[in-house]
Formats: sequence, C-alpha cells, structure tokens
Amino acid sequence: MSEPSRQTATYLSRRLTAAGLKPLSRFGQNFLIDLNLVDLIANSAELTKDDVALEIGTGVGSLTQRLADRAGAVLSVEIDNHLFELAGEELADRPNVKLIHGDALKNKNTLRDEIMLNVRQAMSQLGENARFMLVANLPYNVATPIISNLMLETPPPDRIVVTIQKELADRIMAVPSTKDYGALSVWLQAISDPTLVRVLSPKVFWPRPKVHSAILRLDLDRDRYESFEDPRYFHDTTRALFFHRRKFLRSVVVSAMKGRLEKADVDQVLADLGHDETARAEAMTVPEIVRLVEAIRVAEDAKSENV
Repeated sequence: MSEPSRQTATYLSRRLTAAGLKPLSRFGQNFLIDLNLVDLIANSAELTKDDVALEIGTGVGSLTQRLADRAGAVLSVEIDNHLFELAGEELADRPNVKLIHGDALKNKNTLRDEIMLNVRQAMSQLGENARFMLVANLPYNVATPIISNLMLETPPPDRIVVTIQKELADRIMAVPSTKDYGALSVWLQAISDPTLVRVLSPKVFWPRPKVHSAILRLDLDRDRYESFEDPRYFHDTTRALFFHRRKFLRSVVVSAMKGRLEKADVDQVLADLGHDETARAEAMTVPEIVRLVEAIRVAEDAKSENV
C-alpha cells in the first residue's frame, strides 16, 4: 500500500482496522502521523550503505522503509504478532530488511541475545567499514533499558537516533544539581554526545500520548568509551552511587562497596580526589564521577590482589 504525503490518524486507523488491528497500550504503540518527522528521524541518523540499522518497534513499517533506502542492512524487531505479519507484507520487496519477531528485551536489564547476534552477522556481511546504528520510534515502556543496555553490548551502537518521551530526553541531557540528573545522564554523557533534534507535540502521534516526545541523537565517542577498562563496572557503579542521591558521597560509596572496600579505603580514595565529606554524587560533573569510579575500581583491584 502506498503512503500518503501525510500519514493521518484516519489513514492509520483504516489501515489497521482493515487488518483487524488496533494500537495496544501495553506495547507502547503510538504511531507518528507526520511523515516529515519520520523523514527527519531517518535523515538525522546520516546512514550509509555501510551501516546496519536496528529498529525496535516496526509498527506499520513507515520508518523501516526509509531506513531500507539508506542503510546497507535493516534489522527491525516487532513484538506484536499482527503488526509483525502486516510489516512482513509491507516490506516483502525489501531484500535488505530482516524482521525479528518478539520482545527486544530478555528481561528488564538485558537485550535478547538474538538481536545482537543478528547485528554482528549483518555487520560482518557488510565488511570491515560497517557501523551499527539504533534508529527507532521507541515504545515508551522499553526506551530506557534499550538505550542504556545497548551501550553495553558488543559492539555498542555508533549512533542512536530515537523518538522517546521528552522527560527521558531531559534526563539523558541533564546537568549536575538538577532533579533530572542521575546515573543515566552520567552513563550516556560519559560515552556519547547527546543532541536534542526536535521536541514533538502529542498531536503528531496516533493515538495521542499524554506527554511530549523528543527526537534525540547520541553519537558514541569511541575514544571515551574505550578509555574505560570495564564499561559495565562504570555503568553499575554509577547506578549504585545515585541509588541514594541525596546522601553524602562517603556514605554512598561505603554502602555501594560493602564487602569489597573498607571504610579506610573509601576515605583514601575520596581524599586523593579532593572530595570532602559533604560532597554528593548529584552535584558532581560527569568527568568527576568518571575519575571517582575509576579510582574505586583501581582500589578494589589492588585490594583483591593483596588478598
């Protein structure tokens, strides 16, 4: 079925009704009805034929079609049985598109193994210059775990361009000493450069969500990423530091490292970095937290070697 210049709510409603479908809130299904915005998402990714584009949430395939025009390979994941079948019909003439049926997440903190296996296979087929991108209108209910945990995969995406809740975009781009600043802000800003592409009104979706959305782009800084001895250690330790965000830093680190570092070890780490006892993680800059977590890791490694 050919697309109109503007994918209206009426058009989408008729299209889904004809297939016996309706949007399911439990899957976070909100469809963009302005194809100019779908184009903006695809164009913002700056895809080439060397790229593997991963899409979470195929929907009716509007973005998938545009990714297929630009990328060397497209992997699109759809959890909804009926939408998966509909997308299969719509994309049947796209040889560079592979549809994957099921949940993208194995659990709330882990991506399904099959996803990255397919990404690595597609990259291998494209050659040594292949890059990996996540480009998607992400279901709101899985956006945070997908973005955060995808950056821990091998390889991490070189670029992410996603439509997400504006509230989540604000958290990712937040600065110290603000309510939105937290572990997610630090983790993603430590390894990538986030850019707000566009804020989207609820009226550009069908059904209309109750919140504003945003198109966000994150570009992986490979030098910063590879400077981490253990990215997962940084990710997990940063989360622990913000678990009690308003407590003093010493108390938080002692609690997070219980059974792994003595209080005296923690005091030494903080003293070496010049942090006084009134410091709080929520007021620290990203580089300061990077240095702190690295110092904790070195201290923990040294202690384990002396056991």
